Order: sequence, then structure tokens, then C-alpha cells
Amino acid sequence: QVQLVESGGGLVQVGDSLRLSCAVSGRTFSRYAMGWFRQASGKEREFVAGVSWTGGSTSSAESVKGRFTIWKDNAKTTVSLEINSLKPEDTAVYYCAARTSYSGSTTVYLRADDYQYWGQGTQVTVSS
Repeated sequence: QVQLVESGGGLVQVGDSLRLSCAVSGRTFSRYAMGWFRQASGKEREFVAGVSWTGGSTSSAESVKGRFTIWKDNAKTTVSLEINSLKPEDTAVYYCAARTSYSGSTTVYLRADDYQYWGQGTQVTVSS
């Protein structure tokens, strides 16, 4: 069974930076493509950023492009999300997700339905 545990959320100010981390355990980490999603109060869960099995391909939502960076550290079995220039609209619960992927795959998955495993989420609140 794969377990994902997010950390790094909290209360920050507009313009601050924040790094979220997701620790993966249970199976060989490098066989998973990973993603970050977020869900604001009263809204649907939305894709934020994703990284491929290899770690070499990434994608991010247009709304966060240029401010959010995702990367995957296979040695440490973690996936991280760096968030810069935080805005009030970034306030949400952020979820880490994983799915099995083909060896050598460079595919980045964008839909929540593509992912098999989810963390419990970490709250990010941006105060103005």
C-alpha cells in the first residue's frame, strides 16, 4: 500500500514563498508519476502541477505557471512544490497524488481521476 504524507503548509503573507513536501512510502517511489492538486473552500479540486515517472517532465496549471515549481527526488522519495509570490487565491488545501507509470515514461498526468493514491492534504492560507 502506498502512503503519501504532505507537509509544509501554514499561514503566510501575500508575496511570501512556501515549499510543500510529500513523502512517499510503501513501494518503489521511482515507479510513480506525481502531482499536486488543491481545493479551495466551496470549489472543486484542481490540478496545480505534475511530474513524470522520470522526473524530467513537468507541467503546471496556467493559473500558477511561473510561480509554482514541482520536482521529484527519487533518492529521498519525496515530491516537492515550491510556491512563490503567494496570492490570496492560492489559499486552499493542497494534496499530493501518485499513480503508477511505465518505466521511462515522460507523461505528466493532469486529471485527478488519473491518480490512484492521495495524501490527506495540507492547508495553505495566504493572508493579505
